[in-house]
Amino acid sequence: MKTAFLFPGQGAQFVGMGKDVAEAFGAAKQVFDKANEILGFDLAKVCFEGPAEQLNTTTMSQPAIFTVSAAILEVLRTESATSGLKPDVTAGLSLGEYTALYAAGVISFEDGLKLVAKRGQAMQQAADSSNGGMVAVIGLDEEKTRALCEEAGEGELLAGVNFNCPGQVAISGHTAACERAEQLAEKYGAVKAIRLDVAGAFHTEMMAPAAETLAKALAQTRIAEPGDPKIIRNIDAEYYTTAESVKEGLTKQLTSPILWQKCMQRLLDEGLDTFYEIGPGKVLTGLMRRINRKTKVINVSSTAAINQLLGS
Repeated sequence: MKTAFLFPGQGAQFVGMGKDVAEAFGAAKQVFDKANEILGFDLAKVCFEGPAEQLNTTTMSQPAIFTVSAAILEVLRTESATSGLKPDVTAGLSLGEYTALYAAGVISFEDGLKLVAKRGQAMQQAADSSNGGMVAVIGLDEEKTRALCEEAGEGELLAGVNFNCPGQVAISGHTAACERAEQLAEKYGAVKAIRLDVAGAFHTEMMAPAAETLAKALAQTRIAEPGDPKIIRNIDAEYYTTAESVKEGLTKQLTSPILWQKCMQRLLDEGLDTFYEIGPGKVLTGLMRRINRKTKVINVSSTAAINQLLGS
Protein backbone atom coordinates (compact mmCIF):
# COMPACT_ATOMS: atom_id res chain seq x y z
CA MET A 1 0.00 0.00 0.00
CA LYS A 2 1.37 3.40 -1.01
CA THR A 3 -0.08 6.42 0.73
CA ALA A 4 -0.31 10.16 0.07
CA PHE A 5 -1.32 12.95 2.45
CA LEU A 6 -3.17 15.77 0.67
CA PHE A 7 -3.72 19.26 2.07
CA PRO A 8 -6.37 21.76 0.91
CA GLY A 9 -5.82 25.32 -0.30
CA GLN A 10 -7.66 28.63 -0.13
CA GLY A 11 -11.42 28.26 -0.53
CA ALA A 12 -11.67 25.28 1.84
CA GLN A 13 -12.26 27.54 4.86
CA PHE A 14 -15.57 27.78 6.74
CA VAL A 15 -16.58 29.30 10.07
CA GLY A 16 -16.32 26.65 12.79
CA MET A 17 -13.49 24.73 11.14
CA GLY A 18 -11.24 22.91 13.60
CA LYS A 19 -13.41 23.77 16.62
CA ASP A 20 -14.61 20.20 17.28
CA VAL A 21 -11.06 18.83 16.85
CA ALA A 22 -9.52 21.41 19.23
CA GLU A 23 -12.19 20.64 21.85
CA ALA A 24 -11.74 16.87 21.56
CA PHE A 25 -7.95 16.62 21.33
CA GLY A 26 -5.37 18.46 23.45
CA ALA A 27 -2.73 18.02 20.71
CA ALA A 28 -4.88 20.04 18.28
CA LYS A 29 -5.60 22.75 20.85
CA GLN A 30 -1.86 23.16 21.42
CA VAL A 31 -1.35 23.81 17.70
CA PHE A 32 -3.99 26.58 17.78
CA ASP A 33 -2.44 28.08 20.94
CA LYS A 34 0.98 28.05 19.27
CA ALA A 35 -0.44 29.72 16.13
CA ASN A 36 -2.06 32.47 18.23
CA GLU A 37 1.27 33.07 19.94
CA ILE A 38 3.28 33.20 16.68
CA LEU A 39 0.82 35.52 14.90
CA GLY A 40 0.05 37.72 17.90
CA PHE A 41 -3.73 37.54 17.56
CA ASP A 42 -6.52 35.04 18.23
CA LEU A 43 -6.58 33.04 14.98
CA ALA A 44 -8.47 30.19 16.66
CA LYS A 45 -11.37 32.54 17.48
CA VAL A 46 -11.65 33.60 13.82
CA CYS A 47 -11.59 29.92 12.71
CA PHE A 48 -14.17 28.83 15.30
CA GLU A 49 -16.49 31.86 15.41
CA GLY A 50 -15.83 34.00 12.34
CA PRO A 51 -17.15 36.38 11.14
CA ALA A 52 -17.07 34.84 7.65
CA GLU A 53 -16.12 38.19 6.03
CA GLN A 54 -12.93 38.20 8.10
CA LEU A 55 -12.12 34.49 7.70
CA ASN A 56 -12.63 34.60 3.93
CA THR A 57 -10.06 37.35 3.30
CA THR A 58 -6.83 36.21 1.64
CA THR A 59 -4.79 37.44 4.60
CA MET A 60 -6.80 35.43 7.14
CA SER A 61 -7.87 32.29 5.26
CA GLN A 62 -4.31 31.24 4.37
CA PRO A 63 -2.86 31.02 7.93
CA ALA A 64 -6.23 29.67 9.13
CA ILE A 65 -6.33 26.72 6.70
CA PHE A 66 -2.64 25.96 7.31
CA THR A 67 -3.24 25.87 11.09
CA VAL A 68 -6.40 23.73 10.96
CA SER A 69 -4.66 21.22 8.66
CA ALA A 70 -1.59 21.13 10.95
CA ALA A 71 -3.81 20.64 14.02
CA ILE A 72 -5.58 17.63 12.48
CA LEU A 73 -2.22 16.23 11.33
CA GLU A 74 -0.90 16.58 14.90
CA VAL A 75 -3.79 14.48 16.22
CA LEU A 76 -2.99 11.72 13.69
CA ARG A 77 0.68 11.85 14.70
CA THR A 78 0.05 11.69 18.45
CA GLU A 79 -2.83 9.20 18.75
CA SER A 80 -1.39 5.69 19.11
CA ALA A 81 -3.87 4.14 16.64
CA THR A 82 -2.76 6.47 13.82
CA SER A 83 0.82 7.39 14.79
CA GLY A 84 2.17 4.65 12.51
CA LEU A 85 0.43 6.19 9.51
CA LYS A 86 3.24 7.55 7.34
CA PRO A 87 2.83 8.98 3.83
CA ASP A 88 5.07 8.03 0.90
CA VAL A 89 4.22 11.40 -0.71
CA THR A 90 2.70 14.68 0.48
CA ALA A 91 0.90 17.16 -1.76
CA GLY A 92 -1.08 20.34 -1.29
CA LEU A 93 -3.24 22.49 -3.53
CA SER A 94 -1.55 25.91 -3.92
CA LEU A 95 -1.46 27.17 -0.30
CA GLY A 96 -1.71 23.51 0.79
CA GLU A 97 1.79 22.91 -0.58
CA TYR A 98 3.14 24.70 2.51
CA THR A 99 1.32 22.20 4.74
CA ALA A 100 2.69 19.37 2.58
CA LEU A 101 6.23 20.70 3.12
CA TYR A 102 5.59 21.01 6.85
CA ALA A 103 4.17 17.46 6.99
CA ALA A 104 7.30 16.19 5.24
CA GLY A 105 9.59 17.94 7.73
CA VAL A 106 11.02 20.41 5.22
CA ILE A 107 9.80 23.52 7.06
CA SER A 108 8.88 24.02 10.71
CA PHE A 109 5.35 24.88 11.84
CA GLU A 110 6.44 28.36 12.91
CA ASP A 111 8.22 29.12 9.63
CA GLY A 112 5.36 27.66 7.59
CA LEU A 113 2.80 29.78 9.43
CA LYS A 114 4.86 32.96 9.09
CA LEU A 115 5.35 32.29 5.38
CA VAL A 116 1.65 31.71 4.63
CA ALA A 117 0.70 34.82 6.65
CA LYS A 118 3.25 36.83 4.63
CA ARG A 119 2.02 35.18 1.39
CA GLY A 120 -1.62 36.08 2.14
CA GLN A 121 -0.71 39.72 2.87
CA ALA A 122 1.47 39.99 -0.25
CA MET A 123 -1.24 38.49 -2.49
CA GLN A 124 -3.84 40.85 -1.02
CA GLN A 125 -1.58 43.87 -1.64
CA ALA A 126 -0.87 42.76 -5.22
CA ALA A 127 -4.61 42.27 -5.77
CA ASP A 128 -5.43 45.70 -4.31
CA SER A 129 -3.00 47.42 -6.65
CA SER A 130 -4.25 45.63 -9.79
CA ASN A 131 -7.63 45.00 -11.36
CA GLY A 132 -8.11 41.25 -11.65
CA GLY A 133 -10.36 38.32 -10.85
CA MET A 134 -10.97 34.62 -11.43
CA VAL A 135 -13.71 32.52 -13.03
CA ALA A 136 -14.37 28.79 -12.60
CA VAL A 137 -15.27 27.20 -15.93
CA ILE A 138 -17.09 23.87 -15.80
CA GLY A 139 -17.12 21.40 -18.67
CA LEU A 140 -14.23 22.51 -20.87
CA ASP A 141 -10.93 20.78 -21.63
CA GLU A 142 -7.57 22.55 -21.71
CA GLU A 143 -7.69 23.31 -25.43
CA LYS A 144 -11.16 24.89 -25.35
CA THR A 145 -10.24 26.83 -22.22
CA ARG A 146 -7.24 28.28 -24.06
CA ALA A 147 -9.44 29.28 -27.02
CA LEU A 148 -11.97 30.90 -24.67
CA CYS A 149 -9.22 32.88 -22.93
CA GLU A 150 -7.84 34.06 -26.26
CA GLU A 151 -11.18 35.38 -27.48
CA ALA A 152 -12.35 36.83 -24.16
CA GLY A 153 -8.93 38.32 -23.40
CA GLU A 154 -8.99 40.71 -26.38
CA GLY A 155 -5.30 41.35 -25.75
CA GLU A 156 -5.74 41.66 -21.98
CA LEU A 157 -4.31 39.11 -19.54
CA LEU A 158 -6.52 36.01 -19.22
CA ALA A 159 -5.29 32.43 -18.79
CA GLY A 160 -6.15 29.02 -17.37
CA VAL A 161 -4.49 28.79 -13.96
CA ASN A 162 -6.08 25.95 -11.97
CA PHE A 163 -6.30 22.61 -13.74
CA ASN A 164 -8.01 20.76 -10.89
CA CYS A 165 -9.79 17.78 -12.45
CA PRO A 166 -11.43 16.83 -15.77
CA GLY A 167 -13.89 19.54 -16.78
CA GLN A 168 -12.98 21.97 -14.01
CA VAL A 169 -10.59 24.81 -14.77
CA ALA A 170 -10.20 28.23 -13.15
CA ILE A 171 -9.17 31.11 -15.38
CA SER A 172 -7.58 34.30 -14.10
CA GLY A 173 -6.84 37.76 -15.45
CA HIS A 174 -8.09 41.33 -15.91
CA THR A 175 -11.57 41.94 -14.51
CA ALA A 176 -13.05 42.99 -17.88
CA ALA A 177 -11.58 39.90 -19.55
CA CYS A 178 -13.08 37.70 -16.81
CA GLU A 179 -16.48 39.31 -17.41
CA ARG A 180 -16.24 38.62 -21.15
CA ALA A 181 -15.24 35.01 -20.46
CA GLU A 182 -18.35 34.52 -18.32
CA GLN A 183 -20.49 35.66 -21.26
CA LEU A 184 -18.61 33.62 -23.89
CA ALA A 185 -18.10 30.36 -21.98
CA GLU A 186 -21.33 28.76 -23.21
CA LYS A 187 -20.31 29.32 -26.83
CA TYR A 188 -17.31 27.02 -26.22
CA GLY A 189 -19.49 24.32 -24.66
CA ALA A 190 -19.07 25.14 -20.97
CA VAL A 191 -21.81 23.93 -18.65
CA LYS A 192 -21.37 27.09 -16.61
CA ALA A 193 -18.93 29.82 -15.66
CA ILE A 194 -18.88 31.12 -12.08
CA ARG A 195 -17.10 34.23 -10.83
CA LEU A 196 -14.94 33.24 -7.86
CA ASP A 197 -14.98 35.29 -4.69
CA VAL A 198 -11.25 36.02 -4.62
CA ALA A 199 -9.30 39.24 -4.22
CA GLY A 200 -7.47 39.22 -7.56
CA ALA A 201 -5.94 37.42 -10.54
CA PHE A 202 -4.09 34.71 -8.62
CA HIS A 203 -1.45 32.55 -10.35
CA THR A 204 -0.81 35.15 -13.08
CA GLU A 205 1.80 37.86 -13.68
CA MET A 206 -0.44 40.22 -11.68
CA MET A 207 0.96 38.45 -8.60
CA ALA A 208 4.60 39.27 -9.52
CA PRO A 209 4.95 41.86 -6.69
CA ALA A 210 3.75 39.21 -4.22
CA ALA A 211 6.23 36.68 -5.62
CA GLU A 212 9.04 39.20 -5.05
CA THR A 213 8.01 39.73 -1.42
CA LEU A 214 7.72 35.99 -0.88
CA ALA A 215 11.13 35.27 -2.45
CA LYS A 216 12.72 37.62 0.11
CA ALA A 217 10.91 35.88 2.99
CA LEU A 218 11.92 32.44 1.68
CA ALA A 219 15.56 33.54 1.44
CA GLN A 220 15.46 34.17 5.23
CA THR A 221 13.74 30.84 6.02
CA ARG A 222 15.46 27.63 7.09
CA ILE A 223 14.43 24.95 4.60
CA ALA A 224 15.64 21.37 4.98
CA GLU A 225 16.68 19.21 2.04
CA PRO A 226 13.62 17.20 0.90
CA GLY A 227 13.88 13.44 1.44
CA ASP A 228 11.28 11.00 2.58
CA PRO A 229 8.31 11.43 2.19
CA LYS A 230 8.57 12.97 -1.25
CA ILE A 231 6.72 16.22 -1.99
CA ILE A 232 5.19 16.78 -5.40
CA ARG A 233 4.99 20.36 -6.60
CA ASN A 234 2.02 22.12 -8.20
CA ILE A 235 3.80 23.97 -10.98
CA ASP A 236 5.10 20.98 -12.95
CA ALA A 237 4.09 17.73 -11.15
CA GLU A 238 7.76 17.03 -10.35
CA TYR A 239 9.18 16.20 -6.92
CA TYR A 240 11.12 18.70 -4.86
CA THR A 241 14.74 17.56 -4.74
CA THR A 242 16.64 20.40 -3.02
CA ALA A 243 15.96 23.23 -0.56
CA GLU A 244 16.71 25.63 -3.42
CA SER A 245 14.03 24.01 -5.60
CA VAL A 246 11.50 24.50 -2.76
CA LYS A 247 12.20 28.25 -2.67
CA GLU A 248 11.95 28.42 -6.45
CA GLY A 249 8.75 26.36 -6.62
CA LEU A 250 6.92 28.33 -3.92
CA THR A 251 7.88 31.65 -5.55
CA LYS A 252 6.91 30.54 -9.08
CA GLN A 253 3.65 29.12 -7.78
CA LEU A 254 2.23 32.65 -7.31
CA THR A 255 2.53 33.52 -11.01
CA SER A 256 2.15 30.02 -12.55
CA PRO A 257 -0.77 27.66 -13.17
CA ILE A 258 -1.55 24.97 -10.59
CA LEU A 259 -1.50 21.52 -12.25
CA TRP A 260 -3.37 19.55 -9.58
CA GLN A 261 -4.89 16.98 -11.94
CA LYS A 262 -1.45 16.28 -13.44
CA CYS A 263 0.06 15.87 -9.93
CA MET A 264 -2.63 13.40 -8.85
CA GLN A 265 -2.44 11.48 -12.13
CA ARG A 266 1.32 11.08 -11.66
CA LEU A 267 0.83 9.68 -8.15
CA LEU A 268 -1.82 7.24 -9.43
CA ASP A 269 0.47 6.18 -12.30
CA GLU A 270 3.24 5.52 -9.76
CA GLY A 271 1.04 3.15 -7.80
CA LEU A 272 -0.20 5.30 -4.92
CA ASP A 273 -3.52 3.82 -3.92
CA THR A 274 -4.60 5.42 -0.62
CA PHE A 275 -5.05 9.16 -0.19
CA TYR A 276 -5.84 11.06 3.02
CA GLU A 277 -7.21 14.59 2.70
CA ILE A 278 -6.16 16.30 5.94
CA GLY A 279 -7.67 19.70 6.72
CA PRO A 280 -10.94 21.60 6.46
CA GLY A 281 -13.60 20.67 3.91
CA LYS A 282 -13.76 18.00 1.23
CA VAL A 283 -12.53 19.83 -1.87
CA LEU A 284 -9.64 17.47 -2.71
CA THR A 285 -11.75 14.38 -2.00
CA GLY A 286 -14.26 15.65 -4.58
CA LEU A 287 -11.54 16.42 -7.14
CA MET A 288 -10.00 12.95 -6.79
CA ARG A 289 -13.39 11.34 -7.43
CA ARG A 290 -13.48 13.25 -10.72
CA ILE A 291 -9.88 12.29 -11.60
CA ASN A 292 -10.29 8.57 -10.74
CA ARG A 293 -13.46 7.51 -8.96
CA LYS A 294 -12.04 4.10 -7.97
CA THR A 295 -9.29 5.68 -5.85
CA LYS A 296 -9.52 5.26 -2.09
CA VAL A 297 -9.72 8.72 -0.50
CA ILE A 298 -10.13 9.11 3.25
CA ASN A 299 -11.32 12.56 4.27
CA VAL A 300 -10.00 13.66 7.67
CA SER A 301 -11.68 17.00 8.39
CA SER A 302 -13.57 16.47 11.66
CA THR A 303 -13.56 14.73 15.03
CA ALA A 304 -16.02 12.15 13.65
CA ALA A 305 -13.62 11.32 10.80
CA ILE A 306 -10.67 11.05 13.21
CA ASN A 307 -12.64 8.80 15.58
CA GLN A 308 -13.46 6.52 12.67
CA LEU A 309 -9.74 6.13 11.98
CA LEU A 310 -9.06 5.57 15.66
CA GLY A 311 -11.76 2.88 15.71
CA SER A 312 -13.63 4.64 18.52
